[in-house]
Amino acid sequence: MNETNNILFSIRGLKKKFPNGYEGAAGIDLDIYKGECLLIAGSNGSGKTLLMRMLSGLTEASEGEIFFKGKALALWGNLLRFSIGLVFQDADAQLIGETVEEDIHFGPENLKLEKNEIESRVKDVMEKLDLLAKKDFSPRRLSGGEKRRLAIAGILAMGCETVIMDEPFANLDWPGVIQVLKIIQDLKKQGHTLIILTHELEKVLALADRLVILVQGKIRDSGKPDEVLDRLKSDWGVRDPRHSYKNASDCSWL
Repeated sequence: MNETNNILFSIRGLKKKFPNGYEGAAGIDLDIYKGECLLIAGSNGSGKTLLMRMLSGLTEASEGEIFFKGKALALWGNLLRFSIGLVFQDADAQLIGETVEEDIHFGPENLKLEKNEIESRVKDVMEKLDLLAKKDFSPRRLSGGEKRRLAIAGILAMGCETVIMDEPFANLDWPGVIQVLKIIQDLKKQGHTLIILTHELEKVLALADRLVILVQGKIRDSGKPDEVLDRLKSDWGVRDPRHSYKNASDCSWL
């Protein structure tokens, strides 16, 4: 996986300084590889959400560069949304349509796809994500897990190969967590690139190819999950979930 031609994102010297002087990203260097499931862990305020916003082009860096598929991120423009899909921590912020089906239609329609292509994609993702029976429901009536599935459905209907999830298990009950985990598992099997930002390692670590620890806008460690956890320091604000499991590959709620 770690071959140069498989690098999807190349991040060099990434910094973000706010007007009040706070530095949310303090010199991040990171390569993200095509088809990997990358887990970025850190406590609240570590810079996870900010990094997601910069990777997707929603927030500009103060310094440094991000390359996507070998091309400067800024040069992609609107084409970026064909490739990178975001699932925000607050799923309600992504709900647009009056019904589940309308909500999934929104993205492909904005991409100006042919009507038949849109209908085919929407039906396909509703079937794959088990939303067909809810297609006429208001998105507001869905459970937390179903809302996250709907957000992912909209991303997949647009044809995005890369999915970034910010705290995907936040405020979900056990069934909701299981729903999201099964989708992550399926997307990984299908070859999607997954970037999951979370502090709840015990739920998803088993699915990760690599673990990155982010602390105060800086990467403290990166590598195979078990190896990174062996080097974990108490002041990083990340809990080692293996105390309740056998090893990293056993850390999952599935």
